[in-house]
Amino acid sequence: MAGTTHTVTNQAPALVQYDVFGADRALVEAVERHLAADVLDEGLTELSGLGRTVGSAQVQEWGAQANENPPRLRTHDRYGHRIDEVDFHPSWHRLLGKGVSAGLTGAWGRPGGHVRRAAAFLMWTQAEAGNGCPLSMTHAAVPALRTEPALAAEWEPRLASTIYDRALRPPGQKPGALFGMGMTEKQGGSDVRANTTAARPLAEDGAYELTGHKWFCSAPMSDAFLVLARAPGGLTCFLVPRVLADGTRNVFLIQRLKDKLGNRSNASAEVEFAGTWARRVGEEGSGVRTIIGMVAATRLDCVLGSAGLMRQAVAQAVHHCTYREAFGGKLVDKPLMRNVLADLALESEAATTLALRLAAAYDDGGERERALLRIAVPAAKYWVTKRCAPLAVEAAECLGGNGYVEESGMPRLVRESPLNSVWEGAGNVQALDVLRALRREPEALDAYLREVGRARGADHRLDAAVKDLLTELADLEGVEGRARRLVERLALVLQGSLLVRYAPPEVSDAFCAGRLGGDAGASFGTLPHTLDLASVVERARPVT
Repeated sequence: MAGTTHTVTNQAPALVQYDVFGADRALVEAVERHLAADVLDEGLTELSGLGRTVGSAQVQEWGAQANENPPRLRTHDRYGHRIDEVDFHPSWHRLLGKGVSAGLTGAWGRPGGHVRRAAAFLMWTQAEAGNGCPLSMTHAAVPALRTEPALAAEWEPRLASTIYDRALRPPGQKPGALFGMGMTEKQGGSDVRANTTAARPLAEDGAYELTGHKWFCSAPMSDAFLVLARAPGGLTCFLVPRVLADGTRNVFLIQRLKDKLGNRSNASAEVEFAGTWARRVGEEGSGVRTIIGMVAATRLDCVLGSAGLMRQAVAQAVHHCTYREAFGGKLVDKPLMRNVLADLALESEAATTLALRLAAAYDDGGERERALLRIAVPAAKYWVTKRCAPLAVEAAECLGGNGYVEESGMPRLVRESPLNSVWEGAGNVQALDVLRALRREPEALDAYLREVGRARGADHRLDAAVKDLLTELADLEGVEGRARRLVERLALVLQGSLLVRYAPPEVSDAFCAGRLGGDAGASFGTLPHTLDLASVVERARPVT
């Protein structure tokens, strides 16, 4: 007979069965700001529906199950035939199907598509970040494919489809398709110009045979992949289908799956090409230029993914502290905890606001907006993804020992948090990309300065930060050694400009004080105590 020694009290209820979109004030306001009036109501309805899906007990359980049951590689079938297939838990397929049906692979052809997708992707990351990889790769493949109009006409409708078809069969027989990507190799890493995979032209126009390897191949269960290989004319982009038009399997040898720190529901593979059929995308020798559009789009998804993880971590921390009592009152009302929560909330809101602004630039498509993206995307990718890990750790600490226990979900966020900083080019790669834009594309810096200049005179700390930034930019001699500092300031000034223009005064005031005015310490929870921190925390609280 079981005995009862105590009654459970003073535990926060699970944060479940709520609208993840409607509970995120910064995200809702960003969507309202950037979506045109004629699609706003439709967009808000669509996102609220997805928000309820993400916040549902069922989808949250699927996320936990997918994470707890990583994919398994099957190189051969029972008879000894080479098949190179990856088996996923059913919850992975359920999540991926929901993501595809929600339009997370189809932003390029609908009004306000990038803002709507960005908000959806930011939310969907909070269900389970792992399945964001194939969704991101599929969405991002479109700019590269459009360099070959015939290829784009063939593939783009499949990529934008809202039907998830997991079967490996000829793409022409499928209502929808997913894309992966393979660029890096063992000897080169981010230096893709060191790639050694060889591409030999075949008799068929535009067809090649590949021989080589890829050290990181994203989403190896996809229907096709964009890869880089060395053709006679130089480094070139190729489309590698998983199944050929006649139904036979292409040579796509999965050697092993990576055993990763986080992102465990997603498969990342090492693959070999040995007489693999491929279709050229773009001209020979223009591989980097062709695939860079895909890289830029996935980098924005890294920003969105980190913003989503940050939002979920902050929501969990504020939710817990709203209910948990200690030392005679609610944790959320304790001045020191309030400072920590407000500081976390500022970081989250700044990331969300910046990410949605960049998505809106994609929707605009104008020359100045494209120039802005050239600096702002790598700068945002550098800074936002780097802030994700310390924020996730601090948010977990807000739950105390509960946050160190797997059932809380916080350890999963902590393990996931460094990924986007590494994926699609680590910090140094982003910083060097910003330097290239500053040196080669003066219109990019002009677009950036025009953007931050829209907030001129609104906050003296922001004005001073812009002035200091201009001084840094005036001397680009020997800049590589201080590139990280410069890119950090570019990102912070842009975030400050956006918050001063769009966020409530208590949010922009606290951000400028803590991030631009130097009136805060090196860790979270060191904001000036005179700020209206209670309002900042209340704004971040997920109302269920």
